[in-house]
Amino acid sequence: MTPDLFFALIGFAFATSVTPGPSNFLLLASGANFGFRRSLPLALGINLGFLSMILVVGLGLGQVLRDHPAVYSVLKIVAAGYVLWLAWKVAGSAAPEGEPSTSASRPVSFLQAAFLQWVNPKAWAVALIVTVSYTAAEPSGGNAVAALVLLIAVFGAVNLPSISLWAISGMALRRLLGDPLKLRVFNFAMAFLLVASMVPVLLAATSWPAAF
Repeated sequence: MTPDLFFALIGFAFATSVTPGPSNFLLLASGANFGFRRSLPLALGINLGFLSMILVVGLGLGQVLRDHPAVYSVLKIVAAGYVLWLAWKVAGSAAPEGEPSTSASRPVSFLQAAFLQWVNPKAWAVALIVTVSYTAAEPSGGNAVAALVLLIAVFGAVNLPSISLWAISGMALRRLLGDPLKLRVFNFAMAFLLVASMVPVLLAATSWPAAF
């Protein structure tokens, strides 16, 4: 991988990681409700879930998906249901003081966050595009494998601190959301943004990215 391509990859990884989206809205809400430490499993699940997608796409699953575009339709249906469930968790994140904790008032877990990546059509699109764009120039064989490993390493190094900024920002908001009513309004707003952020993806044409 040439130096120009390497730095372009870093920029692409940062831009796709730090911009608003379902995962980052989850981190913002989690940071505000549970703090940064309890949100770490969510951030790690998002990070490793996406990196595992890049790995399997680079190893050949991308070709299988291109040959079976109906999978995209199934993913959108599963994603819609899962995002609605996550929005419900966000809306009920903070249990009123003195009431027992419920599944909705606990942070999204590592596995739940990783699963979100695997059913998120937007995440698949990014994984497909980045794998093709930054490994296609390499010949088959060892160089292609090395390019895939480098791609995963760069995305892992850039993605985790970038998305963690959202959890840190949420934690910074906790002082402003000390009132239970303010926190409840915030959680409902985050639930709405979580669902709204997926609408363009769910309404998009049923096909894999043209770049792939």
